[in-house]
Amino acid sequence: MKKTLLAEFTAREGARDEVARLIGDYARAVREEEGNLVFDVYTRASAPRAFWIFEVYRDEDAFQAHLKAPYGGPFNVALAPLIEEDASVLTFLDPLSVRA
Repeated sequence: MKKTLLAEFTAREGARDEVARLIGDYARAVREEEGNLVFDVYTRASAPRAFWIFEVYRDEDAFQAHLKAPYGGPFNVALAPLIEEDASVLTFLDPLSVRA
């Protein structure tokens, strides 16, 4: 079963450009992971400092491999002082089966 999540955080005032640079570099690395299917980065139209990252991994093993990637820790350390939250807020999603 695919592992899908939404990661959210808000850049501190004056840090948006640095956060955008960091997440751009990180996105390029994550998209190269064998088990990553989607890593799309968005900002909220009405609040451009609010970042939303929609992530999909092939399965739980692929997600665990993502968590162990060597660039994840340094990314989170660099990101932490630039965002309002203590860390990214993660929301795990399950697909809804809808019959046509």
